Amino acid sequence: MSSTELPSVPAINALPTVTPVRVAEGERLRSVGLPGITLTIRSRPPAREGLPPALYVHGLGGSSQNWSALMQELEGVVDGEALDLPGFGDSPPPDDGDYSVTGHARAVIRHLDAAGRGPVHLFGNSLGGAVTTRVAALRPDLVRTLTLVSPALPEIRVQRSAVPTGLLALPGVAALFYRLTREWSAEQRVTGVMALCYGDPGRVTPEGFRHAVEEMERRLRLPYFWDAMTRSARGIVNAYTLGGQHSLWRQAERVLAPTLLIYGGRDQLVGFRMASRAARAFRDSRLLTMPDAGHVAMMEYPDTVARAFLELLEETGQLPDGVPSGSRRARAGEADHGSASADGAGPGGGAAAGGAASIGYGAVVGENEAAAESAGS
Repeated sequence: MSSTELPSVPAINALPTVTPVRVAEGERLRSVGLPGITLTIRSRPPAREGLPPALYVHGLGGSSQNWSALMQELEGVVDGEALDLPGFGDSPPPDDGDYSVTGHARAVIRHLDAAGRGPVHLFGNSLGGAVTTRVAALRPDLVRTLTLVSPALPEIRVQRSAVPTGLLALPGVAALFYRLTREWSAEQRVTGVMALCYGDPGRVTPEGFRHAVEEMERRLRLPYFWDAMTRSARGIVNAYTLGGQHSLWRQAERVLAPTLLIYGGRDQLVGFRMASRAARAFRDSRLLTMPDAGHVAMMEYPDTVARAFLELLEETGQLPDGVPSGSRRARAGEADHGSASADGAGPGGGAAAGGAASIGYGAVVGENEAAAESAGS
């Protein structure tokens, strides 16, 4: 092993046999080996050549499957890829065991640098929102636009429903939770996750629920599942306590890319009240609030999120040739699932999302009293 390599985790062939990860029709998976990490990349062939690249980053406990519905909505607009962060989805743990927000951001940057796809339209949900905020602040050359769905940015007045996720960061809690829930079925676990993450769990189709159960069963067989969850939750909490130039809010202020912020009114993990603060922090932002959405709006209302993204492209002069313009007029007569955006125009509409095979969590803990005062203003 060269001096630049890090010690490896146990070989993949030493892990128990698990069922293959699900690949939806029209999607493909590939594995990418990078220094210290191996990433699984999910993609859909673009509708035509020459479309700008996009990268989607999931939340805590999620995977690239969280973006399948939105990727399909946008296949005629961007050349999209979604990655499984190290230790999640079908990606093995990082060699160095670093599940911090910075560690995950480093994985995203390594992939973009190695693939030569940047700058990309960058999307992030929950933990992925914190990760992509850091990427956009540190490497503006890699980001065309930034779209954040319920980003896990620091807040102090934690919703009660978010506390258990944050507690995973405490030593011993994950092991205790595992012992207490050892007898829970995959169906019970998925039901609980969907109740936490969806504004209306009834929007999930029976087929989607079945796929989610299959994915949960697969993950629970992975020996590193709880370790990845615990260390990543701890990474979020640690990121929330950082001040100065490493503060996530400070880094949000440094983001140069046009930014679309999406918050759900029924989000039980990221406070809806944080929307206004985020809109002030990101210098070139547009805000879409969706009163009926929960924590994973891109899974619940992928068509609404897609239209909001098209509007972002249109307003910033980045709409690809051949993609119809006039997105605001096109949605004028549709049912409204979102309030006014930061610039005074709010995307509406939304149909039932197809079932998703996995759900992203968010942990919300930390920061200081000044943040609470600002959030409440």
